[in-house]
Amino acid sequence: MAQLREEEPGILVFQYSLVADMSRIRVPLSGAGERVDALWKHTCFEAFVAPADTSGYHEFNFSPSRDWAIYRFSAYREGMSSAEIGQAPKISVRQSDGGLELQSTVRLGHRADLGDARHLRIGLAAVIEEDNGRLSYWGLRHPPGKPDFHHSDGFALDVTRT
Repeated sequence: MAQLREEEPGILVFQYSLVADMSRIRVPLSGAGERVDALWKHTCFEAFVAPADTSGYHEFNFSPSRDWAIYRFSAYREGMSSAEIGQAPKISVRQSDGGLELQSTVRLGHRADLGDARHLRIGLAAVIEEDNGRLSYWGLRHPPGKPDFHHSDGFALDVTRT
């Protein structure tokens, strides 16, 4: 399950719940909560957020290790760069034998293109690494073909902000 809420203007809260036999899932060890690339190579949760009237978007990666990454794309898989947000996301994780919950609070202060956008298109997703190293890909909606969270057809949530 994945949820999104805007706590107050410019603050997005992403919440992910994984129900699984956790003895069969590889979960990254707790880290320092730093910006780290390639989190998607292991269990991680993702959000793709785009202003409704542009081709650009942001990719947010949140690891159960509490590490994170945020990227800006100018168009579909083009113009990738690290996005500055001013303050690291606040990530909390709870794990039990039957599942994992991750919540991340992101302040969009330095991202005026997102913070000021009245309409957002959002894709929420997860990459889950099984104990044998196999990755599975979960999203609110998948475009046809192989999993591709960057594809705009996967941006299943339309959010109008006041």
